Amino acid sequence: MDFHESAAEVAAMPKHHKATHDEKLVITASSLGTVFEWYDFYLYGLLATFISKVFFAGVNETTGFILALGAFAAGFAVRPFGAIVFGRIGDMVGRKNTFLVTMGLMGMSTFIVGLLPGYDSWGVASPVVLVLLRIVQGLALGGEYGGAATYVAEHAPNNKRGLYTSFIQITATFGLFAALLVVLGFRTWMGEESFAAWGWRVPFLISIVLLMVSMWIRMQLNESPVYQKMKDEGTTSKAPLTEAFGKWSNLKYVLICLFGAGMGQAVVWYGGQFYAQFFLEKTMKVDGATTNILIATALLLGTPFFVFWGWLSDRIGRKFIILGGCALAVLTYFPAFHALSEAANPALNAATINSPVSVTAAPGECSFQFDPIGKNKFDGSSCDIAKAYFAKNGLNYVNIEAPAGTVASVSVGDKVIAVPDPAQVTGTERADAIKAFGGALTTALKDAGYPIKENPAAAKDPKAAKLVFFADKAQINKPKAIGILFYLVLLVTMVYGPIAAMLVELFPSRIRYTSMSLPYHIANGWFGGFLPTTAFAMVAAKGDIYYGLWYPVVIAAATVVIGLLFLPETFKRNIDA
Repeated sequence: MDFHESAAEVAAMPKHHKATHDEKLVITASSLGTVFEWYDFYLYGLLATFISKVFFAGVNETTGFILALGAFAAGFAVRPFGAIVFGRIGDMVGRKNTFLVTMGLMGMSTFIVGLLPGYDSWGVASPVVLVLLRIVQGLALGGEYGGAATYVAEHAPNNKRGLYTSFIQITATFGLFAALLVVLGFRTWMGEESFAAWGWRVPFLISIVLLMVSMWIRMQLNESPVYQKMKDEGTTSKAPLTEAFGKWSNLKYVLICLFGAGMGQAVVWYGGQFYAQFFLEKTMKVDGATTNILIATALLLGTPFFVFWGWLSDRIGRKFIILGGCALAVLTYFPAFHALSEAANPALNAATINSPVSVTAAPGECSFQFDPIGKNKFDGSSCDIAKAYFAKNGLNYVNIEAPAGTVASVSVGDKVIAVPDPAQVTGTERADAIKAFGGALTTALKDAGYPIKENPAAAKDPKAAKLVFFADKAQINKPKAIGILFYLVLLVTMVYGPIAAMLVELFPSRIRYTSMSLPYHIANGWFGGFLPTTAFAMVAAKGDIYYGLWYPVVIAAATVVIGLLFLPETFKRNIDA
């Protein structure tokens, strides 16, 4: 039978099949183990602000944060390679033993991050080791997801595969939710000062306990019945990579899966969870604890919908639920994030509308505000001096082109502030002029209603800014913010809830682990994992705080078109072939 076109045996499946004790054990044990792995993986993203200060202290604040996000993305970058390595092992050796190995690698890498000395102690070696640990985590996760999804799906009845695998889909959000609760709990208990100094390490260190619990849980499981049957009959693949990617009959579905479902699902997922969090904290200036509470509440409200969409996909199909979530993201991301700005920081949002900021400068004199080695002070041109201020503070502004040779100026509403001309001032005079410009611009912004306050850290750290932009907790419209975040999470559940079942159903049993893992991890590791880094770099280059949204919107739109044209419906397939 042609696996990609047959739907045999589904009609014979009982319509009201109840999960057996063994099936419940498989779902519970697989899901709990995967929750702990996602917890380990997501800690880094949640603590990126602290990590940037500890491990990337040799560069300016904006560059340090982008580099920290880059290190975060490094774990995603290698996930496809982990998928190839562990997918091959999973198809040749077995599902269970493979994800025991991936779990051990993930847990130990996370624990070591909690012990790793910072830049002040180890210098450049510190961020290098950090990136290496992230790479190990990424390789491990590249093998974990495909194993867990395949394992559960191969235990599920054909007409409940979407429902059963949706519990694996919940694990990513539960892992993030668990990490949020741990981080929030320690931040509240220790206080922001102690948490920033050393407390951020504790969530990494306690992961060793989770590792031991996870390993014990996974040890209770038996091999997948589908794989065990193939092993007993001697029909397992001897060359899964060649079969999966060397034959067009299977490779075409790998490509369709990647571009017609996976990449759109990835950017909607990471846009709705991670980018939303970074946007609140870094762009809207909401304090970290409040951001965590808002995100955690939205996740708590949205999580049951993973199961709902998985259940519904068993009845109406997977394809149009996934593509529907992508389409909604395309249509609503810009208005949703504009509304989130208004709810999270009303004062900043109002000031941006009523007193917009613009930078008038010759385009040829403006550099991209990114300095990976920390040597560029961005004071070689008046345009660079102006934009460095906005890049550092994450403020929205508009570029106005001027003729070559024009000295840059900044407008805040109707007020114009001249920018120092580096050609006219040098040495200490230049430094004083830049400092005076920053002070005048800060005053103009404050007078225009931009929320600015004294930075308490400046009293202890001479390098810290004396004034900072902030979101007033009393003014945050928390119900509205949670409502918008819940909507973004709802889109995440639409695209992510049914996709594990679809991935499993697209490929034959003997090469399923390998075939489904690679497109999934290219999509989520590259298209999704690089979303925060790419989007914030786009914002830094353009000045528009919403410009980074074009990244997920364009990719999701492409997935809708490709998926509608080429992605098959899979929900009535028998996967025991």
